[in-house]
Amino acid sequence: MGFLNEGQFDPLSFVFRLIMIVVACLLIYLAIAKGFEPYLLIPIGVGMLLVNLAPALYSAGDNGEAAGLLRTLHLGVEWEIFPPLIFLGIGATTDFGPLISRPSSLILGAAAQLGIFITFLGAIFLGFNALEAASIGIIGGADGPTAIFLSNKLLNGADGGQMLCATIAVVAYSYMALVPIIQPPIIKLLTTKKERQIKMVEARKVSKGEKILFPVVVMVVVITLIPSCAPLIGMLMLGNLIKESGVVPNLVDAASKTLLYAITIFLGLSVGATATLNGPEDALNFVKILALGMVAFSIATAGGVLVGKLMCKLSGGKVNPMIGAAGVSAVPMAARVVHKIGLEEDKSNYLLMHAMGPNVAGVIGSAVAAGLLLSILG
Repeated sequence: MGFLNEGQFDPLSFVFRLIMIVVACLLIYLAIAKGFEPYLLIPIGVGMLLVNLAPALYSAGDNGEAAGLLRTLHLGVEWEIFPPLIFLGIGATTDFGPLISRPSSLILGAAAQLGIFITFLGAIFLGFNALEAASIGIIGGADGPTAIFLSNKLLNGADGGQMLCATIAVVAYSYMALVPIIQPPIIKLLTTKKERQIKMVEARKVSKGEKILFPVVVMVVVITLIPSCAPLIGMLMLGNLIKESGVVPNLVDAASKTLLYAITIFLGLSVGATATLNGPEDALNFVKILALGMVAFSIATAGGVLVGKLMCKLSGGKVNPMIGAAGVSAVPMAARVVHKIGLEEDKSNYLLMHAMGPNVAGVIGSAVAAGLLLSILG
């Protein structure tokens, strides 16, 4: 059916679809005009626009008809293909050297996952069930593919599950895009000028052997302990292994460019295609998730900074507590935010590589957190 239901006009349905069309156009505007996560928000916005203009594109293909294009693409999410492949591309573009050279970064990456579990409790308080609350809480990891992976695993087939999955994905990516706006006030509120001016000593140089061994060790240890996170951790470490091996440059190029961007298009369209409002309850849930997402992201940032302050004190002032804010999984945006604030306080204070340690630790941490929630609730 078309936008006006081809003669079977339903005023309420029309209003809800019109709202989602406006939201879709807003996402496209923010992506293009403001540069907010354009690689994902443009396909998500177009997916939302298409499915609300032409719902048949998400038809399941009943009565012998072929399934709609967007419904077919969404199988890549339902069958857990797209999010792990995104992790493959991330692994192929990420240098784990800063984390290997300073293992204490893992503590900061873990601290930033605090937002996930506190928001889980907040969502329960607001009336969401445990599966929905876990899916909403993962927004605090600031990791869009992980949010999509977990919410689809937990909510697939549940009443209203598709709309919740779409809302969670849109909110997760929206807040990832707003990292440069959300994090600085929190960082400055929790740190002193003197702390922000701390210069960290250059970390030791990591050997090629260590970089090759690291992804293998992580796969063995993490997947043995938490098997449910194997799709994400496995693909992340595979991407990193082919990068660091130095013997398959064509695979690295394919994973980090062609495959990553192609899957990003398909993932965005698939997520956007599930964003349809079926009643006032969906609209209310959208507002609740938007608010909870902000809480999750803020607590995650604050948790990282506060543990960073503790590490600063224990190290005798050798750790700049701001790098804890990079413990969220928004790579490399969060690390760049920390670096920028450091330069504002002291033009000779270069924190980018120091912040990249917690940042890549956050990628691993968010996948592990999703695996824990899945193991408990899935």
